[in-house]
Parts: sequence; C-alpha cells; structure tokens
Amino acid sequence: MARLSKSRQRKGERNIWQRRFWEHAIRDEADYLRHVDYIHYNPVKHGYVDAVKDWQYSSFHRWVEKGLYPLNWGEAVDEDWE
Repeated sequence: MARLSKSRQRKGERNIWQRRFWEHAIRDEADYLRHVDYIHYNPVKHGYVDAVKDWQYSSFHRWVEKGLYPLNWGEAVDEDWE
C-alpha cells in the first residue's frame, strides 16, 4: 500500500481520490460539447496515446459512428496541406 503523508494521516484521508476537485453544472450545449472534447482529448494530453482514435476505452468511437466527429478529430493539422 502507498505511504500516506502526515497531512493525510491527520485528516484520515487515503490515496484513492485526488484532494482537489470542483463541481460544475453544465450551462448549455456549447459548454457540454467543450467538456466532451476535453474528455475525448485527455488520453492524448496525458501521453497515453498519440491520437484520440487510439484510446479504445473512449466514447469517442460512438460519436464517430454517429457522424458527430471525424475519425481524425484532434490530430495536428499540416499547415502546408491544402
């Protein structure tokens, strides 16, 4: 088991959950879509995969099947390509 800091021991905390979090109510459809984009891109941001489509556990694949995202969504755009 991971060691607990003295601060966590005093507060009776464990290493399961992150300490800081925030609650957010989705305000509108645009806000919802920004959060969905964030969730879909997170595995790339954290270096688990090179492209969104490579994260097999993502709901991204269902959104692609529904035609809501292109399969290459989130990939770098080659500015010389036209």
